[in-house]
Amino acid sequence: MSEVWRAHDDTLDRTVALKMLSPTADLDRFRREAQALAALTHENVMRVYDYGEDEARPFMALEWLSGGTLEDRLRQGPLPPAETRRVAERIAAGLAHLHARGLVHRDLKPANVLFDEEGRPKLGDFGLARRTVGAGTLTEAGTVMGTASYLSPEQAGGETAGPASDVYSFGVILFRMLTGALPFVADEPLALMHMHRQAPPPAVEELQPDAPPDLAALTAAALSKDPARRPADGNALLAALGEAPTIQIAPAETAVTRVIPAADAPPPGPPPEPPRRPFWREPAAIAAAVVLLAVGGGVLAWAVTRSGSNAPAATASTGKKPGHTESRPTTTQTPTTHSESTQTQPTTTAPTTAPATTAPTTTAPTTTTVPTTAPTTTAPTTTAPTTSTSLGTTLTVTP
Repeated sequence: MSEVWRAHDDTLDRTVALKMLSPTADLDRFRREAQALAALTHENVMRVYDYGEDEARPFMALEWLSGGTLEDRLRQGPLPPAETRRVAERIAAGLAHLHARGLVHRDLKPANVLFDEEGRPKLGDFGLARRTVGAGTLTEAGTVMGTASYLSPEQAGGETAGPASDVYSFGVILFRMLTGALPFVADEPLALMHMHRQAPPPAVEELQPDAPPDLAALTAAALSKDPARRPADGNALLAALGEAPTIQIAPAETAVTRVIPAADAPPPGPPPEPPRRPFWREPAAIAAAVVLLAVGGGVLAWAVTRSGSNAPAATASTGKKPGHTESRPTTTQTPTTHSESTQTQPTTTAPTTAPATTAPTTTAPTTTTVPTTAPTTTAPTTTAPTTSTSLGTTLTVTP
């Protein structure tokens, strides 16, 4: 598909990897690789510096990685457990970055894992990468793309590859890092594809009894024939390796929900104050109003009584017959909140005897100075009741 040369960038004075498309290769696929790399920025993914199409052929200027490939290291045998774990975590982190942006590598293998000067592994060669959503694929249905030794069962069957397909290839790489061998070996690519689809992989412990149990278990899970039984993507691989998953960035067609951990949530503020009631609805205000009304009613009753006591007393001049007995009027103070007045009909007591020789009985009026107690006066039995209403208080005078 292409040739890769070590070159020098005279403009920026740096060494680059110059990838040049072969004359018979697919130009659209080459452009798509450049676009996929340009959308990625991660410490475990190779960077693309430039892309162009000149008179010779299309080219890409890529990050130069001088540390060799993982394939070079595995030719010497299995890696130490600590190195295996470190490399596995970094490959998983690179896959998580791809999958979070809707990309599937589809050709993950040790030859496409390169190391920089500091020994940091990076994913490279995105010639077969495709988007999971929002874009079509240049691979026709039923076409097998990839390297047979690391091909997932669904890819071997010509089915669409997803993030779980990269997880299967990761499992083959992890198996080889732990044991120094491949899970399936055959002379023909078709035989290898059939084994990936049908044959169960050997257990890591059979070839390497000293392998870390968690890495051996992760290898077995990643090599499941059913994609649904594998870790879902790079983030799931990171979680299985004990690393914190990267931030998920959903495709444009999918809504994004951001969850703030409780530790990062802002501290709660003071609780809001309950709404204050109007002052006239406060219990204290109501009680004060009732007291004022009661005092005002008492003062009014006292004033009415004083005015009545200053009038001439009804005595013998009333013209009553001798022996007539008078009934003293009773004054009742009744506070109320209604506007209607209450009237009590007068009560007249008829004399039981009328002796002609008995002088008329005259009773002097009695005045009480306590405002809340109505005074007692002597009035004729024919006097009509007096009613006075003021400030919501009704006074009823009953003879």
